[in-house]
Amino acid sequence: MELVLNTFGTALSKDNDAFVVTHNDGKQRIPPDGLKSITISKGASITSDAVIMAIENEIEVLFVNNSGTPVGRIWSPKYGSVSTIRRGQLDFSLSKEAVAWIKEMIKQKIENQQALLLSMISPNDQISKGVTKAVARLEDYRSKVKGLEGEVVPDIAPTLRGWEGASSRIYFETMNGFLPENARFNGRSQHPATDMINALLNYSYGILYGKIEGALIKAGIDPYVGIFHRDDYNRPVLVFDVIEKYRIWADYVVFSLAIQEAINEDCYQVKSDGSYWLENLGKRIIIQSMNDYLDEVITLKGVDRSRLTHIQLYAQDLAQLFKRFSNL
Repeated sequence: MELVLNTFGTALSKDNDAFVVTHNDGKQRIPPDGLKSITISKGASITSDAVIMAIENEIEVLFVNNSGTPVGRIWSPKYGSVSTIRRGQLDFSLSKEAVAWIKEMIKQKIENQQALLLSMISPNDQISKGVTKAVARLEDYRSKVKGLEGEVVPDIAPTLRGWEGASSRIYFETMNGFLPENARFNGRSQHPATDMINALLNYSYGILYGKIEGALIKAGIDPYVGIFHRDDYNRPVLVFDVIEKYRIWADYVVFSLAIQEAINEDCYQVKSDGSYWLENLGKRIIIQSMNDYLDEVITLKGVDRSRLTHIQLYAQDLAQLFKRFSNL
């Protein structure tokens, strides 16, 4: 279970051995058992006693901004052996193996985009020819990434960024054709979003950032030591690397909601500068939809687990990879 406080004025406190959520409609007691995380948005608050109880029960406390992106977190000191893993993490980031690792991440991202586009085609769909062409173009970029050579990541980074950006533009332009007329958008816009789809994508990616950062921390990995994204000071750049493997899950949720026309004008607000921001209703829909999707059990590499657990298992495998480098 995850507790999300995103309504202005909502407060979380402690009463004996339970959390208490206080809001306009009254109070609600929530036992810590089974609670995995607490997310606090701007305008909500948490007491120090509640924070301490969360730490004691190994419940992460995550603070997010209006776009759903994590800006800070509190976690248990019991997580991972960061010192040994960090040494290997640094050595790995400067190795040729890191080149293969980030290439695989980008190839997987492009392959995921191809698969989602193909899954959207229905019989006699007029857009099928355009999808087939887009998938072929994406395959060209995937092949280019596969053949890219370099001794260390900085050798390939500029070229890789260019190909990644080009493939993403092809993907989003093609996906746009499946959306209802009123939901179509003109490419990606991040901060701020300039349309409803980008507001949803930004918020869903923010949720995914938080899950991945938490998985890395629990595995003992330093999320601030990146492989491909290395230039953003004091930001969890490794999260930006790992999310490429899973970004398609957020895409699927957002585009499914848009195609089903589950998002209406009550879900977002358009500011005077033309930027789009989700209202509480929109946030509730995307948070619930993302959590339900991440809780769904799927099979990866012969293992049946929830999508969220698969992220955690990958983080554990990555920690073991870094550990091997610390012993070299």
